[in-house]
Amino acid sequence: MSASKRDDLVQNALKVFYKGGFHAIGMDRLARDTGVSKTAIYKHFRTKEDLILATLRLRDEQFRNWLRRRMEALATDPRDQLLAMFDALAEWFEEPGFQSCMFVKASAEYQERGHPIHATAAEHKRLLAVYFAEIARKAGASDPEGLAWQLLIVKEGAIVLAHLHDQQKVAADAKAVAQLIIDSAIPGGSGKVD
Repeated sequence: MSASKRDDLVQNALKVFYKGGFHAIGMDRLARDTGVSKTAIYKHFRTKEDLILATLRLRDEQFRNWLRRRMEALATDPRDQLLAMFDALAEWFEEPGFQSCMFVKASAEYQERGHPIHATAAEHKRLLAVYFAEIARKAGASDPEGLAWQLLIVKEGAIVLAHLHDQQKVAADAKAVAQLIIDSAIPGGSGKVD
């Protein structure tokens, strides 16, 4: 299998796992839904878990790049970018294929903290917090890591609840909570949610 076919397999497997879960999707179904034979899958991935890890790495890259681009497109001021994160999330929640967070699902299905899949999910969240802290530092937060962690908690809760309830209301409420947190952590805020 060429590198491009391998990349296509990982991209298609990501869609299958995101929609159906990890344990529920067996190799026969994965082969059927991706259009790649089990033999060809096993040429590049020793185990299903290796393929899951590849899909999580791809999703991490895709999501973090997307979120960064959307936050930067929606606002230029660092303080406003932190709040714009919730506008970006609102856009994602409205996408037809939205089904919550792939990393939350992965950590729920692979609950042992030392498991590579669980660890990969945790690393995704850590990298988001690092990015949020960078922005918070630029915005003048006295405790950028603390602010980043609080915003990550609100973001994660919003993603889970948007899958369960009214996406627009969840997005608006999460943004309002984020505004309060940002205002308390960074002096000179407007206190107004758009």
